[in-house]
Amino acid sequence: MMAPLRVLLVVVLIGIAPALAQEIQQQFGPVPDTDTRDPTPPGTLNPEPLPPLANPNSPPTPAKELFARKTEPLAGPARSIGSYADGCLAGAVPLPITGPSWQVMRLSRNRNWGNPKLVAFIERVANKAKKVGWNGLLIGDMAQPRGGPMINCHSSHQIGLDVDIWFMAMPNRVMSRAEREFDNAVDMVSEDGLGVNPKVWTPTRTALVRTVAQDPDTTRIFVNAAIKKEMCEETAGSDRKWLAKVRPWWGHAEHFHVRISCPPDSKQCKAQPPVPPGDGCGHALDYWFKKSVLHPPPPKVPSKPAHAMTLAALPAACRAVVKAP
Repeated sequence: MMAPLRVLLVVVLIGIAPALAQEIQQQFGPVPDTDTRDPTPPGTLNPEPLPPLANPNSPPTPAKELFARKTEPLAGPARSIGSYADGCLAGAVPLPITGPSWQVMRLSRNRNWGNPKLVAFIERVANKAKKVGWNGLLIGDMAQPRGGPMINCHSSHQIGLDVDIWFMAMPNRVMSRAEREFDNAVDMVSEDGLGVNPKVWTPTRTALVRTVAQDPDTTRIFVNAAIKKEMCEETAGSDRKWLAKVRPWWGHAEHFHVRISCPPDSKQCKAQPPVPPGDGCGHALDYWFKKSVLHPPPPKVPSKPAHAMTLAALPAACRAVVKAP
């Protein structure tokens, strides 16, 4: 996450449309990731456990440090607790790393966990994707074994109801561990950020996202604004309702981020408001293609480090989730 741009973004938010500013707050918390390219970092074949914390019970200890050290889920009924960017997960289940129509990438991150509803959703849409010519899904981050804040890459993905899906199709074979850790995702956006790269983009990718968006459990799909614009242009006729769920966001040039609704049995799960009316195309995308957004200047004053979220900022139930053995 690029710290100087975070400060700039706070200033920029003051000057944008209130509806967009409100949705930004709702989607990922007060300050989003402003990395405009969002590269997927490589993994490792030899993951090392994090060192023990000197004083894990100290109130200022960042919650991300506590949740990152939990390598197994909390046993018991599945519960998504809190909001997508402010919560945790109990009773998580893993998505199998290899399925008939998906494979999990970056296994060393141990982020292929989710609410059982998310795992069933992935298996379901992976099978549907086959019908539109997509060979299979490459799955990126879901959640940690107990959800919660992550030490890198995300401010959401905390309650086991988010999943990143690469814009690359699964090959016709089981990928090796090395391939899953080191193969690069492909950037779909042109260098100027104004459109997709025609050398790599295909309409099948629009069909894939449409298939996922049309699943009733899908509430939002985050993509780069250039990708959203391309999908708007490729979609003709009256079948445009699904486009409302596809939301422009910083980064997301190599993958799309799918968010599903709260399970009925997770009473402490906080749902987001419905997406705004309309398909989100045309002038609704103008903000994202301003020069100040595509190529923001560096701030004149260096930013101070952001304060890390502590357990006190999470729902009270999350303390028991992360403190349990």
